[in-house]
Amino acid sequence: MGVTGGLIALAAALAAASVLGLVLRRRAGRFRAGRVRPGAARPRPDVLTGADLGAPLGERATLVQFSTAFCAPCRPTRQILAQVAGMVDGVTHVEVDAAARLDLARRLRISSTPTVLVLDPAGAVVTRAAGLPRQADVIAALGSVIEPAIIRPWK
Repeated sequence: MGVTGGLIALAAALAAASVLGLVLRRRAGRFRAGRVRPGAARPRPDVLTGADLGAPLGERATLVQFSTAFCAPCRPTRQILAQVAGMVDGVTHVEVDAAARLDLARRLRISSTPTVLVLDPAGAVVTRAAGLPRQADVIAALGSVIEPAIIRPWK
């Protein structure tokens, strides 16, 4: 293989790495539900309790953040989740150190930090996002969990 073949191989490797990087960057911080294989029975959702988290669950929803000590995007994620939890009544934010709770991280298949889980009032994991989420995406994910307010007519 000559110089031309080597340059072509290098260009192909750079193009493939660029496409992969763009795909991973686009997926980072996006909430998505667990995948179900076609024809497979729906898996039982992971359910967490206040004992699992070391803090009580929210009345309407719980935002669980898995982070580590040296995670750069964990700090802004913490701020976003705290803001959203402060804006919506009945929503709590719980941060879990993935290194200290390795058993829980393995059980929930947490492979990177920050990972954000949205729990319903019973503690079932409804959706999750890996990476730094946008505030609008967190609010939209909560919207899929929280029951809309019942508006009573004037009497």
